[in-house]
Amino acid sequence: MGQKITTHLWFDKEAKEAADFYVSVFGGDSKIISSTVLENTPSGSVDVVNFQLLDHEFTAISAGPLFKFNPSISFSVSCKTNEEVDVLWGKLAEGGKVLMELDKYPFSERYGWLQDKYGLSWQIISMGGAKVKQQITSVIMFTQDKCGKAEEAINFYASVFKNAKVGDIFRYPKGQEPEKEGTIAHAFFTLEGQGFAAMESAREHNFIFNEAISFMVHCEDQKEIDYYWEKLSAVPESEQCGWLKDKYGVSWQIVPAAMEEMMAKGTKEQMARVTEAFLKMKKFDIAKLQEAYRGK
Repeated sequence: MGQKITTHLWFDKEAKEAADFYVSVFGGDSKIISSTVLENTPSGSVDVVNFQLLDHEFTAISAGPLFKFNPSISFSVSCKTNEEVDVLWGKLAEGGKVLMELDKYPFSERYGWLQDKYGLSWQIISMGGAKVKQQITSVIMFTQDKCGKAEEAINFYASVFKNAKVGDIFRYPKGQEPEKEGTIAHAFFTLEGQGFAAMESAREHNFIFNEAISFMVHCEDQKEIDYYWEKLSAVPESEQCGWLKDKYGVSWQIVPAAMEEMMAKGTKEQMARVTEAFLKMKKFDIAKLQEAYRGK
């Protein structure tokens, strides 16, 4: 994977089907990068698919019905023209649910927000011919008791990641109740060269962050794994197999790049040993994973 931070999607059984669907919908540089099967996990045999949509890398896993997608993390797709928005909307809306109607808004000539047939949320926006820096952006929405924490969270993430920058912040004006004046309507920030966006909403939403969508940080060595683990992990009971939760409830996976290589190039036996080793871990231990790979 080329990106330092990639997006991980947890499906019940549909990872391969969904990855193929998204690649066909987005076209362009979109492609399946690799596909593997992990045997003997707590969820049985699970499909893992790495794929790219335009300029954004994803991993999808089929690991049972434990977590459901919701709009607390959505994906904003910047289109050059209104026509592009309409084409994409038509494909993604089929079998899905509209969250904000496709229409003209003060911030865009053509915009809509939907949940597709798998439950993933997409905000599709026309940039009116303006230059698009990043086509797909992860949007993190702070709701319920996390509403009002977005600015703190952005600054926290910018302090954790070395190559980070807080960009433009747009705040709610007076008279937008229940939104509180001064809270974040929309903000942009960059982590490791990748753009993210944040929003907050005081409306009564019945969803909050969960493990269905997590961010994978690809680490070069144990020192890097230890660093991100110590900085980000705030919920000890959520630590498992490289997964953690930060103090805002967002899930991250701190993974060694070496393990991805093992899983991509290993024999069935090597993959089985590595899987058995990592299932016992909370934070990943690269040396132990390499021992398992070599059969020691």
